[in-house]
Amino acid sequence: MKKKTCYRLVALSFVVAIATLQVQAQQDPMFDSAPTDKKGRFTNYQSDLSHGSIAVRLPFFLRRFATLFRSGAGAPQQVDNDGDFLRNNSSIPTATWIGHATLLVQMDGVNFLTDPIWSQTPSPVPLIGPSRWVDPGVALEDLPAIDFVVISHNHYDHLDLPSLRKLAALNSETVFFVPQGNGDLLRKNGIDQVQELNWGDTADYKGITIHCLPTQHWSKRSLTDTRKALWSSWAVMGAERRFYFAGDTGYFDGFKEIGAKLGPFDLAAVPVGAYEPSAMMKASHMNPEEAVQAALDVQAETAVAIHFGTFDLSDEPISEPPLRFKAAAEETPLGLNNSWVLDIGETREF
Repeated sequence: MKKKTCYRLVALSFVVAIATLQVQAQQDPMFDSAPTDKKGRFTNYQSDLSHGSIAVRLPFFLRRFATLFRSGAGAPQQVDNDGDFLRNNSSIPTATWIGHATLLVQMDGVNFLTDPIWSQTPSPVPLIGPSRWVDPGVALEDLPAIDFVVISHNHYDHLDLPSLRKLAALNSETVFFVPQGNGDLLRKNGIDQVQELNWGDTADYKGITIHCLPTQHWSKRSLTDTRKALWSSWAVMGAERRFYFAGDTGYFDGFKEIGAKLGPFDLAAVPVGAYEPSAMMKASHMNPEEAVQAALDVQAETAVAIHFGTFDLSDEPISEPPLRFKAAAEETPLGLNNSWVLDIGETREF
């Protein structure tokens, strides 16, 4: 009896051990969490990024003061969109460019926004910040009911508190998905429906899976909070469509990993602007050719260009990013048809 009891205990222990391993394997994230430095601040997989020497950065910021006098020639065209179709649409997958990194996406029965900004100036000091070249493509009040919002990071042109407060007031059930460390900022501004995610975390919403994913960037809203809050890209995966939002990022090998583990995607939104001067921007912003490569890396059937032509944020000519994006995509599997440059306010089915 004692031997039988011993065997049973050994067998039971073996079964429990196997079961525990299976549970742990299911719980392991598909992607590593964001690394942190010795001070507990978030970093990138490739550690800290270079933002160029002071000899590069100081003249750049001085040039930004001259943006009030810069011509808007070459800014994106705008088309009328009163939101009527969008408010009545519940079955056709669409993407509508509001401007900058803001897209309204409709898919799998939900409506969501990426990095919503309706403000005229993304700056802690609006009087000296970059003004908007083109008005938002759809008025806030004309939007359909927004189910959720994904935010890539806390820079003022991506986390726009006035817009977020208005969205929360329009619909108290809207959920705001933010990278780790950004939740308190929203809650302090009266936005309670907030979920914070780290890289590799997922959330479920009405049958859709939302993935918080790596990217290569940084965060800062004041003199003392550099990299205290995380930055991310996002994948929104439904039964009918799969969408990837790169947010704001430099080109990095993580795109290949995302494509291998979650691709293919029906549509990927990739940033194509704010790349000059290269010595300052390359680590944290993609140029158009890199944006095309990122879309190919994540295995996107179609790529839509964002993050250009709305605000004067960098030195390249306003009209250059979309032209280079289309030229780079032409000889790739994306081709001209699947490399989208939308007018502001334009809605396109995907």
